[in-house]
Amino acid sequence: MTPNPLIGVLFHWLGGLASASFYVPYRGVKGWSWEIYWLSGGIFSWLLAPWFFASLQTSDLLGVLGAAPAPVIWWPVLFGVLWGFGGLGYGLTMRYLGLSLGMAVVLGLCTVFGTLIPPIFHGELQSKLLGTLSGRIILLGLGLTLAGIVVVALAGARKDAALSEAQKTAAIVEFDFRKGLAVAIFAGVMSACFAFGLDAGTPLKALSAAAGTGPLWTGLPVLCLVMFGGLLTNAAWCAWLIARNRSGAQWAGAASGQAARPPLLRNWLLCAVAGTAWYFQFFFYTMGESQMGRFGFSSWTLHMASIIIFGTVWGFAFHEWKDAAPRLRTMVWSGVALLVLATVVIGYGNKLGA
Repeated sequence: MTPNPLIGVLFHWLGGLASASFYVPYRGVKGWSWEIYWLSGGIFSWLLAPWFFASLQTSDLLGVLGAAPAPVIWWPVLFGVLWGFGGLGYGLTMRYLGLSLGMAVVLGLCTVFGTLIPPIFHGELQSKLLGTLSGRIILLGLGLTLAGIVVVALAGARKDAALSEAQKTAAIVEFDFRKGLAVAIFAGVMSACFAFGLDAGTPLKALSAAAGTGPLWTGLPVLCLVMFGGLLTNAAWCAWLIARNRSGAQWAGAASGQAARPPLLRNWLLCAVAGTAWYFQFFFYTMGESQMGRFGFSSWTLHMASIIIFGTVWGFAFHEWKDAAPRLRTMVWSGVALLVLATVVIGYGNKLGA
């Protein structure tokens, strides 16, 4: 099948929608501490969904993994462990900064590192980006993405600076700009390790294709490894919090403090939806990357831009911007427009390269 970068952009938009939406179901969880619902959803994100869909859509999954050299297995897992630290920070960022501003800061840093480090590492910066027209157009798209992220982040910072403490906590219960910004910077850098893990697992795609897997699905075995690494980090951190806070009994329906008993079935269903949505961002990512041809690393920029586009939409839906001045709302939508334009420019650059 001939790669179609424009179809790839559509897949990345779907992945961005899934990523921007995953935290929404968690808002409906009642009576569970953060570590309980984060790990509950993570069981679906990092373990059940990756193996289920890879088993469903690829040929001889276990045989492909068994035939891979050891480094092709362990490097994606290791990068997944590092990415897990970013995922933890990402979840905390949503608590402290909200969807709009939190995503802008985290994903801005993640975009730069995740897009440029793989071609630099492989010595392809000149041959694939600087030395070709299509590559320079993709770099233009990256620049537009960063410009859009800066505009959205500035609008968010000015909006938060203009609000009273009561207004901030009404929109975001645990709002804390300084703490949230520090966590967001850490999360953005570490989250880029996911892109490194996918790059390290590239040989698995060829093995999966040789086993009979269609081109859209060859990246799914790599997801199993990277996301397993993320599970290790998140499970260790949540286990420590559960032991410290003595919150494990919440899984059995025990009430926390003076709160009512948690609705177990509802909470598990919401965590299952949230966790599966988290996984689907990368499910669609691998599909989009398969359509980008020789500039597959540009998928990371498309993915980040799409997440911020839909994350900003959710921010408006949850009234995070209702007290902002009209000029700031115009500013944030201008940033979103830049991000939409960036995805089109990157798609066009990939089409020229194909």
